[in-house]
Amino acid sequence: MKGGRHIFEKPIIGVVGLGYVGLPTALAFHKSGFDVVGLDINPNIIEDLSRGVSHLEDASNDFTIPNGSSRWSLTSEYKELAEKSDIFLVSVPTPTNSDKTPDLTFVRSAFDSIIGNLPRGAEKILVLESTVYPGVTEKVTMEAEIKYGVRESTDFFVAYSPERVSPGEVGKSAEDVARIVGSNDEEIGKYLAGIYGRITGGGCKYVGAIKVAEAAKMVENTQRDIDLAFVNELAKVLPKIGVNVNEVLQAASTKWNFHRHDPGIGVGGHCIPVDPYYYIELCNSVGEEGLLSKTAREINEGMPYFAASEIRKMSSEGIGSVLVLGYSYKPEVGDVRETPVRFLIEQLVSEGVEVRLWDPLVSIDFVPDWVENYEDAYEASMGVDAIILATAHSKCIELDWERLGKGVGRRIVYDGRGKLSRFELNEIGWEYFGIGVRNEMETE
Repeated sequence: MKGGRHIFEKPIIGVVGLGYVGLPTALAFHKSGFDVVGLDINPNIIEDLSRGVSHLEDASNDFTIPNGSSRWSLTSEYKELAEKSDIFLVSVPTPTNSDKTPDLTFVRSAFDSIIGNLPRGAEKILVLESTVYPGVTEKVTMEAEIKYGVRESTDFFVAYSPERVSPGEVGKSAEDVARIVGSNDEEIGKYLAGIYGRITGGGCKYVGAIKVAEAAKMVENTQRDIDLAFVNELAKVLPKIGVNVNEVLQAASTKWNFHRHDPGIGVGGHCIPVDPYYYIELCNSVGEEGLLSKTAREINEGMPYFAASEIRKMSSEGIGSVLVLGYSYKPEVGDVRETPVRFLIEQLVSEGVEVRLWDPLVSIDFVPDWVENYEDAYEASMGVDAIILATAHSKCIELDWERLGKGVGRRIVYDGRGKLSRFELNEIGWEYFGIGVRNEMETE
């Protein structure tokens, strides 16, 4: 007992939601010696993990599932999770509705399912890791308290610790990134900081109230969205005066406090295209407009359509067919959540362009059935008018471009990520176009 409160010396960790965030977190706790209970409401995920097979594709992680370990168990039943676990980490989706307002359905469901199954006076700890706007954790907790007749800080405790992993990036896994914890109970907050600190080399800091931690996570992703919007806007503006944006960014990077971001055909993933709308909702709730974030969203959401218009201008003969390299939202992962490539392809198809697709990391199950998907890039390139680099997978960049050039109808490439060598491609006869690059046809 400590201060009249039970603090679990060796807590059993229950992880709710075994996706790109929850599964690596669960594995990190298991690797650090904790007993872990993983829950997912998708029976197919539980079945795969029970066989020791990961349902996630992430080139930066091994995702070795501890099949057969006495410290690792899986379930789809909240009652079982509530009975077995001491600390619950909720990593469920926080998407937006069709009108771009926050959708808290998954968070409410998880809180209801956990709190509704907790024994009175258990003093277990519920930690939300999903991105929300300040006040959501306490609001959802209060709703559950009323519904089930329990009391936070008496029957259970609540905290917030935002996920910060970046799938596909080495050094940005659950075992690497620094974490923060927010709790209205300082003792609980510091206790959790110590627990999280055992799974990551980046350490974990107690930052104060729950709203502080919620706001910090919201700000992190919203700021990144704004930064990306600025360079995407530059990619539209600077080529019009004959300046390539990457040369400008490289020059600006020589200043010690310049933080470089690169332009592209759009921003994807579950966080950056979604989280700014949680900030906008917060602004609306206090009578502000959130103009900067709204503008950033408008710019970033418009980039696939801007890229489509640029692609159509690459040849005076017109572009009738293209091979798109990459479909996932970022390099080295097979994650297609909110991928801007989908919107680019949709726009091209709507304009009558034949689109072929090759992505070595994305399962065919996640590619729209109206897109012609290929297993071989060289076969897919045969006869097309242009090739588009849409996702900068190393396997896409490192293709044999000389060989590709022998099969295409015209050697035209559009670099949607600024990762190809213009000089090298020009040397072997390719016409090079791309985001933030002066359109040679318009300047001749």
